[in-house]
Amino acid sequence: MLKKYLRLQRTIFHAAKVRCCGGQVQIGECLLLARRESVISDRLFKEGRCFLIAEVAQAHDGSLGSAHAYIEAVAKAGADAVKFQTHFADAESSPLEPFRVKFSPQDATRYDYWKRLEFTDEQWRELARHCNAKGIIFLSSAFSLKAVELLERLDMRAWKVASGEIVNAPMLDRMASTGKPIILSSGMSGLDEIGSAIERVRPKVAEVAVLQCTTAYPCPPEKVGLNLLQVFREEFGCAVGLSDHSGTIYPGLAGATLGMEVLEVHVTFSRRMYGPDVPASLTFDELGTLVQGLKFIECMRTHPLEKDAISKEMAPLRDIFMKGLVATVNIAAGEAFDSSNLDARKPLAGISVARYDEIKGRRARRAIAAGEFIQEDDLA
Repeated sequence: MLKKYLRLQRTIFHAAKVRCCGGQVQIGECLLLARRESVISDRLFKEGRCFLIAEVAQAHDGSLGSAHAYIEAVAKAGADAVKFQTHFADAESSPLEPFRVKFSPQDATRYDYWKRLEFTDEQWRELARHCNAKGIIFLSSAFSLKAVELLERLDMRAWKVASGEIVNAPMLDRMASTGKPIILSSGMSGLDEIGSAIERVRPKVAEVAVLQCTTAYPCPPEKVGLNLLQVFREEFGCAVGLSDHSGTIYPGLAGATLGMEVLEVHVTFSRRMYGPDVPASLTFDELGTLVQGLKFIECMRTHPLEKDAISKEMAPLRDIFMKGLVATVNIAAGEAFDSSNLDARKPLAGISVARYDEIKGRRARRAIAAGEFIQEDDLA
């Protein structure tokens, strides 16, 4: 049933080699995870893979052209998905709704703000088409059943539930009825509310993810809550991640090392832009750095090493960088080897210094000149 609804990007591996040049990480030949390959897959959340959502939200400030520009920038930076917010003032709000932070002198109320930023159904369709053309997933948080129905008509591939909607039972039921993956933000909810939402949707949905989220813009490091990733995984048995409002790349990279499957970050063209989320957003240069960091971490985590095997592969380098025993003075035949006449030098051209304790006290079979490496045949 899920395949009927999903046409998700497939995670594949590309040959790449990670090397450092002048302090900069370049991606060349090592198995890295492709992010924008238009291949059908039946899973959105995969072990060893962090699904990256670039959150535009309302940063377009009602400009359709700006919204399309964000899609171009997100695609260029390499994120998996771009996410907006779909608001219909009449369907979700009232003139009584207060501003979280009064930032808009042109909007008397929050209701007026939502009204001003609305797009038409066809404009939303064009945004979705643009994402598809750029090879990234189109997502938008719905804030009303009207928005859910619009986004379902657009065949959106997964549902992102905002923190304030996690207790909205009618909305959760409608989303779950589609069978599509559901991503729950948990910014204002405790474990009981999160658990109730998961229990409500899980019977009809194959994939559920819970994002740790602290409703602070920007979020300080002591409020990020990396420890909750493991708590959620153990408590709910589902994919986990971060909806990060720190305005930095650090929580995302840290969470990726812990194996989270989803990361959402806000984006902006500049921190001089207008809007309430700008202080909590990444610039596109930072987003590009985050993408490269996630790829690097994914490659490391999906390629465990066996230390003894690596040591054997390093055999040619061992001969160059490790040391052999060498005579520091002329040694007469029959003279005992000890610290007074032996030292270690590179390369490993004879007996390894690692055998010093074994060689100490043995006698020379022949006269050895100072500077000569000690060989097996030199031992009496």
